[in-house]
Amino acid sequence: MDEMGQGVYMEKIRNMFNTSRKRLLVDLTDLRDHDPDLTRRLLQRPGELMQPFSEALDQAARNANPKYLNEEEEVLLGFEGPFGFHRLTPRELLSPFLGTLVSVEGIVTKCSLVRPKVVKSVHFCPTTGEFLDREYRDITSTSGLPTGSVYPTRDDHGNLLVTEFGLCKFRDHQTISIQEMPENSAPGQLPRSIDVIAEDDLVDICKPGDRVAIVGIFKAIPGANKGSMNGVFRTVLIANNISQLNKEISAPIFTGEDLSNIKKIGKRQDTFELLAESLAPSIYGHSWIKKAVVLQLLGGMEKNLKNGTHIRGDVNMMMVGDPSVAKSQLLRAIMNIAPLAISTTGRGSSGVGLTAAVTSDQETGERRLEAGAMVLADRGIVCIDEFDKMSDLDRVSIHEVMEQQTVTIAKAGIHASLNARCSVVAAANPIFGSYDRSLTPTKNIGLPDSLLSRFDLLFIVLDQMDADIDRQISEHVLRMHRYRTAGEDSGMPRMADARDTVDDEDVENGTAVFVKYNRLLHGEKRNTRQTKRDKLTTKFLKKYIHYAKSRIMPVLTEEASEQIAQTYAEMRNNNTDKGVGGGTLPVTARTLETIIRLSAAHAKLKLRNQVTKADVDAALGVMNFAIYHKELTDMDEREAERGREQEAQKKRMAENSNVDNEEDLSADNRRTPRKVKPRTSKSQGTPKKGGDIDMDDAEPISTDERLGEADDSRQDALDSEAPDSEEQLNVKPSIEVSPQRELLFQNAFSQHTMTNRLEYVQLSDLASIVNANNPKPFSAGEIDWVLQKMQAANRVMVAEDKVHLI
Repeated sequence: MDEMGQGVYMEKIRNMFNTSRKRLLVDLTDLRDHDPDLTRRLLQRPGELMQPFSEALDQAARNANPKYLNEEEEVLLGFEGPFGFHRLTPRELLSPFLGTLVSVEGIVTKCSLVRPKVVKSVHFCPTTGEFLDREYRDITSTSGLPTGSVYPTRDDHGNLLVTEFGLCKFRDHQTISIQEMPENSAPGQLPRSIDVIAEDDLVDICKPGDRVAIVGIFKAIPGANKGSMNGVFRTVLIANNISQLNKEISAPIFTGEDLSNIKKIGKRQDTFELLAESLAPSIYGHSWIKKAVVLQLLGGMEKNLKNGTHIRGDVNMMMVGDPSVAKSQLLRAIMNIAPLAISTTGRGSSGVGLTAAVTSDQETGERRLEAGAMVLADRGIVCIDEFDKMSDLDRVSIHEVMEQQTVTIAKAGIHASLNARCSVVAAANPIFGSYDRSLTPTKNIGLPDSLLSRFDLLFIVLDQMDADIDRQISEHVLRMHRYRTAGEDSGMPRMADARDTVDDEDVENGTAVFVKYNRLLHGEKRNTRQTKRDKLTTKFLKKYIHYAKSRIMPVLTEEASEQIAQTYAEMRNNNTDKGVGGGTLPVTARTLETIIRLSAAHAKLKLRNQVTKADVDAALGVMNFAIYHKELTDMDEREAERGREQEAQKKRMAENSNVDNEEDLSADNRRTPRKVKPRTSKSQGTPKKGGDIDMDDAEPISTDERLGEADDSRQDALDSEAPDSEEQLNVKPSIEVSPQRELLFQNAFSQHTMTNRLEYVQLSDLASIVNANNPKPFSAGEIDWVLQKMQAANRVMVAEDKVHLI
């Protein structure tokens, strides 16, 4: 190298003397500046150059400090820096790279125990009094040819040898396995892994769940049993440098335009709603759940106190509800947005599969520690679908992860504690398959409070029987099915390499902020308060969330702290007044931490360095919806509003009809009176005949009067004496109800029972139910008549003052 480079590395060698390290890291950039051809040869054929490099380094170290190394010790060599095309993933490690120097990035999944490996054995012959030593090199050695593995017990003359273990030289040996990053693995394919052999000072540098970059020589070695007779070899990576990667290694690149757009979005009044609507635009509704997901992606502030206490900042969320309400689709949307997300199912995973397991190596028989899904998702999100299908034993195993965020293993002689700092999103069905509104949320969920209290938010998602919502959902889904990407022909299948280049196009100034309007995706523009249908692009949404999560560190203010404390006390009192089953989650001390986490997440969303009262209010809005489930009252309010609108509309129609009748009556009064045959009054009991009256000369009769006269004539035919009033007519057991009113009664009764999922109705409440939105209420006689007819048709059964459905 040049003089400048030589001075730098001599300084590094002197620093090695002070820190007692035995490995010198050489940057490939310096080596490339010194000799590009040498660097290329090193990457292509490292086996030829590693031994000369090691000898030169050993000589330089001994010349600088002769007392630094013993005769048997040596200085180790490692490489770092840019590797270009030799920077690979485990999936890209193919046969063309065999025998080359590569840099592989992945996540550690398995670690074996550290074992000593003999390098040189010393033997003493009692007969001759001589010492015999022997060196051992296997196929993984980077210097010299492999030697045999036969351990000598006799010398060349047949004399017995005794091993002097105190004079033998050993080397630490460990085997680890790395797997490609979960966020970079190909969908629908098994993730690829590669075994790594670490020796000397490289052992115990990493543990399962760590993200590492390993530099080493990619080699093919025969299997332990099969050998090389069948021509199939297994591949390993002989490591010479292991470096820890930052958890944010996959951070996006921010341009000046991106930062400016992020600050503009943060200053908007509707930032929270904008990010929630942009999260999963293909899913209709669930606005509060989407807001909660945005807060979960941002997370709160993690605290590690000096006394060793760890306060988690990750938000755990659970969704429980009826089938076919887009719970699983919301999980897929989270996986699409989150930089690191691992998906699993309740039936397809076990407790050790989620946390960690101790397995046995098939070749060596050694015990090794294997990381589970939550350990692999450290600093990420774990999505667990069908959470209710898990067994109780498996659910208990994740209690520690959800609060302490660690996985402790103490089995098979292995004692370890692994980090699992991840958020949990779970989706489950109620215990009866569908949600029963007559029961409390706790009885519907069927999970213990010890687990529910570890979830910060629990949403109950119901399949509402609302005609307006069903119409909007159907329109939204149909638009999704009609949408075609750019360049896709009608009726042609979409190929695997198709890309949405319209909405996610990158420009030189930065990532596009808003999605271009498309009628099939965003619906018709309406002149309402929700005219703005802004949607952020997926790439910009990822950048915004990453920027707010990693660069904004909000601090609680005194005003926000007082409001949080007061609100928590009120929630505890309300929970005591309402009883244990008042809400979806028990209000405990963990609820207080939940409010703090959600408030800090909202402050990050608004790009504020302090948590204000507005942040606390936004967090409480999400919490109140999750705990007390306002979805039921919202639906009742909508039904009452529609009933009030229908009643007002009928009143307006009736008023208009009365006005028209009065105008017609006044017009007839202004006419010249003609001789009209007198009408017989109803009190005389004589039925009228239409032929006795000239319709042109008769006074106008309203529709209600005609209907009343028709009822009177039918009633007079049955009874000789007419009733004095309408009330007396209605209470008669022989009353009949028109088919239209009978159908109206049945529809009101059926809608109430289906909406509230009831099997019976109290007889005393039946009148208020059928007359709720009816401008012409049913009388008691009419209700009895319809009930008798429905009971005769085996549609209902009246018993013990209850109307039971059949």
